[in-house]
Amino acid sequence: MIKRFLLATLLLALTGVAAHADVPTKSDSLTLKPTTAEAQAAALSARFLTRFQYDAKPLDDAMSEKIFDTYLKDLDGDKLYFTQADIKHFDSLRDSLDDAIWNQDLSGPFAIFNLYVQRATQRLQYARSLLKKGFDFSKKESYDFDRDKAKWAPNEQALDSIWRKRVKNDWLRLKLAGKDDADIRKTLDKRYKNYIDRIDQLDSQDAFQTFLNAYAETTDPHTDYFGPRAAQNFDIAMKLSLEGIGAVLQASDEYTMVREVVPGGPAAKSDKVHVGDRIVGVGQGKDGPIQDVIGWRLDDVVSKIRGKKNTTVRLEIIPSKTGLDGKHEIVTLVRNKVTIQEQAAKKKIIQVKDDGVTRRIGVIELPSFYEDFGARRDGDPNYKSASRDVAKLLKELKKDKVDGVIVDLRNNGGGSLTEATAMTGLFINKGPVVQVRSSNGSVEEQTDDQPGMVWSGPLAVLVNRGTASASEIFAAAIQDYGRGLVIGEPTFGKGTVQNLVNLDRFGDGEKKPKYGELKMTIAKFFRINGGSTQLRGVTPDIAYPKNGNEKLFGESTYDNALPWTDIQPAKYKPVANLKMLVPILEHKHAQRIAKLPAWKLMLDELAEFRKNRDKTTVSLNYDTRLAERKHVEAVQKAFRKRHKAINGDTSDTMEVTLDDGLTPGERSIKDQIKQEKEADKATDVMLDETAHIVADEVGLIQADTKLAAEVLPYHGKSASATD
Repeated sequence: MIKRFLLATLLLALTGVAAHADVPTKSDSLTLKPTTAEAQAAALSARFLTRFQYDAKPLDDAMSEKIFDTYLKDLDGDKLYFTQADIKHFDSLRDSLDDAIWNQDLSGPFAIFNLYVQRATQRLQYARSLLKKGFDFSKKESYDFDRDKAKWAPNEQALDSIWRKRVKNDWLRLKLAGKDDADIRKTLDKRYKNYIDRIDQLDSQDAFQTFLNAYAETTDPHTDYFGPRAAQNFDIAMKLSLEGIGAVLQASDEYTMVREVVPGGPAAKSDKVHVGDRIVGVGQGKDGPIQDVIGWRLDDVVSKIRGKKNTTVRLEIIPSKTGLDGKHEIVTLVRNKVTIQEQAAKKKIIQVKDDGVTRRIGVIELPSFYEDFGARRDGDPNYKSASRDVAKLLKELKKDKVDGVIVDLRNNGGGSLTEATAMTGLFINKGPVVQVRSSNGSVEEQTDDQPGMVWSGPLAVLVNRGTASASEIFAAAIQDYGRGLVIGEPTFGKGTVQNLVNLDRFGDGEKKPKYGELKMTIAKFFRINGGSTQLRGVTPDIAYPKNGNEKLFGESTYDNALPWTDIQPAKYKPVANLKMLVPILEHKHAQRIAKLPAWKLMLDELAEFRKNRDKTTVSLNYDTRLAERKHVEAVQKAFRKRHKAINGDTSDTMEVTLDDGLTPGERSIKDQIKQEKEADKATDVMLDETAHIVADEVGLIQADTKLAAEVLPYHGKSASATD
């Protein structure tokens, strides 16, 4: 699954804008102007997007209106910069941006961008002016910080009111963090000045990148335009995508938010960095000062976090579970490269004891569908790949005489489609696995041609919201064949294929890059039953509670996601009928979790997370906010106490004596190692319950040979009978 985190030049991390000013004109020497190459790149991109994009749409007046709205959202999604008068001034461009692109005249889009720059500077200067006087936090007033669906401010005075509350909220957050007024004033003034300095650095490439990407992303969420500079950054990022801390970042309002945590990376191993966490500060080395990065451009934050292998970086994080007013945490990470070995499949065995019977359930954890393409290309007979490693682990589990197998695909973001197909073949005899429909309507099947199964016994696939792309193909195929139960949350829903087009290949032959690259959607995945994994993902046979990230993460969070569609089913035959087992297993599952403290704790934590996530308004009264923060801290402390009772003697605070001879940085790393060891002891309640469900299935099959013939392939023969 191709990541979107390098669209840093979209300026989504900038905040600020708007006392009134004249609309800039092309004659203004201070304004940014499009180059001839940029105008040509826009027209060239349009030719590709209107001809070869999956479900291509014409670039006409209707598309122009969508581009106009997307462009304004990318620049001012929180309605903090422009007024209604500003928007009205540019209203004539709403249905003429198509003509601007085809005619290679980008003066209109650049005029909007220039006004954005002007308004941003004015707004931030106004924000700095508010710091001189300070604020009265005894008043009863509130601030609505979620302005995505707000209306444009009618005038400057309305924007002044919004920004006064915004700056007051910034001040209050630092006050709650324990800073005094002088320190707060200094911190915020430096932050707002940094915003202005970064705005001053914007150039023509930034303006063009933002506008043309607004066109690209209007077609679908995974289509992007990269200007020459952004394309170079993207290429570097793809080469270094598994280096650094192992996290995919995105801009979210003025914050840098964690969108994905790469399995096997330093962030994942720390168990302290999670999806939805906000990074507000970055420090270099074991004891370097933490630099405030709120409001920074995403690429600048990434450059601070990225570094050489074995060097230390410290992140100041607001955990997603506590909300924006939560207590900040400092996470110390040692940069490293995530290798295929670290992402490799792993196995373990869970012993399930129930009614005096112990059943052994094998678990295979697969972080991605990896393949060492280079080693395979060079003819290495021992090259690593997901399917080869899983086949080996399955044979080992059979020797260990497990009764059932779980394939854990939680947070598996995909990878090689070939590997997903080959791995499906480990559990079916042979047959089609996925259908791929191209933009011209042709459909191709990816098929497992190898006869026989490595494992034909009871099987479950554990999934969550982070299960995406190739992982969804595997889970869907297992479900369609009736080969195993899919358990967990609805998956991500990415059922599309992208291709990267170097636009300079179609230019005037000049060697120096000038047109950039276009990442465009060219095909769509379909299950063998004819349905798509797009948008809906894979619906589990037995559903677990959603993890709370469904509003932040997943295909359905994109306004313009391609719709779910279907095609003709492939020719295949289900090997078993598992649906008859589901009601019985669900009943046993419900009875069990009703008495399970760990499950109740998980539900309570999810409820608290959703409450904090859905909060869009905060009080600007100090006493009220302090009471709210103390409440959140008390709730989190109670959760930690319950975890300790469930998991045994695992401490939620690390006690290290101060006379141990360690520097603060070394002590922090020692604490982190201890926390990682304690985290390993914690109960994975979803995996543990999945093992119980598989054990229930084994029990039902062993007790009824007729049932076994219905739900196991090869008419109930044991797993070891087919190799």
